[in-house]
Amino acid sequence: MFQILLAEDNPGDVRLTKEAFKRMQAPVHVNVASNGEEALAYLRRAVPYSDVARPDLILLDLNMPRKDGRAVLAEIKKDPDLDSIPVIVLTSSQAEEDVVSSYKLHANCFISKPIEMQDYDEVIRSIEQFWIQTATLP
Repeated sequence: MFQILLAEDNPGDVRLTKEAFKRMQAPVHVNVASNGEEALAYLRRAVPYSDVARPDLILLDLNMPRKDGRAVLAEIKKDPDLDSIPVIVLTSSQAEEDVVSSYKLHANCFISKPIEMQDYDEVIRSIEQFWIQTATLP
């Protein structure tokens, strides 16, 4: 089972993402962290996450409470135990400065969330096809 950590504070986007993966019938388990601090605790297997599986892929929103996605991304990529996990920034932002700063922080991919559900499914399908079916991950 392919493990994904979805760091997302919007319950609607969490539901859309989970449902899209379900429609793909992908062998995926989506774990959710609803803020940046929770995402880092999950990744570092801090209590109460000491028994969780290491994610194969992280889908990271930039605009989250407690610690935003930029700070989370920076910490992931500076941590030798986490830096090899691919991080896809999946955010509502289309701002050029967010794209540039995400790549400067070593994001593996930047995707702006589409508004239409059909387009959202297509984004999830492309993530599934490339990152789960095609790419070889550590």
